[in-house]
Amino acid sequence: MRHPRNRGALENPTHRLDGVNPVCGDEVHIEVAVGDSEVRDIAFSGLGCSISQSSASMLTENVKGKKLQDIARLRDHFQAMLVDGADPAPDLGDLEAFQGVARFPVRVKCAMLPWKVLDEVIEGAAPAPQGDRQ
Repeated sequence: MRHPRNRGALENPTHRLDGVNPVCGDEVHIEVAVGDSEVRDIAFSGLGCSISQSSASMLTENVKGKKLQDIARLRDHFQAMLVDGADPAPDLGDLEAFQGVARFPVRVKCAMLPWKVLDEVIEGAAPAPQGDRQ
């Protein structure tokens, strides 16, 4: 991936989350700052295929500044496009670029990994522990 967006770490995240795709070895770490049910800031790091890393990058661009309920709807539309072959919903915007991934079921898991990790925040995961990340 040539120009990932929001790659790195946040200074004061409220949530730190990790996900791994055991099929291909993709790893995604997401840090989120949530306030008033809104993603105030988000960053990611990780290693993996271009699909998982570009999905993480585009996820961060598309959820920053949005309410958690709106992010849940966006996730559902993204998943429907990839898993069910649904036509892209208008709110997907540039995430529509992943539509072709639906033809490759193994790669759907790569594209969905960052979204599955973010599910923990959407569904009310415990906040990040205080102190430095290990």
